[in-house]
Amino acid sequence: MPELQVVVRYGVFSLFVLSALVALASWLVRTKRLSPFGPVGRALRGATEPVLRPVERRLVRLGGNPVHAGWWLVVVVAAGGVLLLSLLDWIIHTVGSVVGSVANGPRGVVLLLIPLAYWVLVAALMLRVIASWFGFFRYARWMRPAYALTDWFVEPIRRLLPTMGTLDWSPLAAWLLLYVLERMLLAFVAAL
Repeated sequence: MPELQVVVRYGVFSLFVLSALVALASWLVRTKRLSPFGPVGRALRGATEPVLRPVERRLVRLGGNPVHAGWWLVVVVAAGGVLLLSLLDWIIHTVGSVVGSVANGPRGVVLLLIPLAYWVLVAALMLRVIASWFGFFRYARWMRPAYALTDWFVEPIRRLLPTMGTLDWSPLAAWLLLYVLERMLLAFVAAL
């Protein structure tokens, strides 16, 4: 697997460099640093326009300036590359964890499931908090699963905590309680 990661990293880096060169060539021709009608300018336009034309169309549809298509291409390739590398690293780590846990028997599987459940609940809790900042609450269709996963431990804490103006401290207290519970469960299972 490390060989795959190295190949993908080199591929992402190559695409990034290529997109930067395309953006630079397009910028040189558009700003007339190179004559657009000279042989070099025509060659650069011929090489970059097929790559940039779809990006320009998308930018125009979104209300952007098509002149910046080259630099948007660089940003999208860089962000997509980081996401691809992160996803690949996560998949390799997850597969390794699952294989290692299964090899350790039932205790290993339980020691894997406890942090997994913790991170699912924390992700739902964070989604709930961040979405509430933007006005999305429990009745928004895509927020229902987050509330269903977290209501059982956030609502009792909310009733216990005193009100502090407009700030709701119950998600923070719930996260702290989840963290302590996860640590205690892991210590208990490891001691068995």
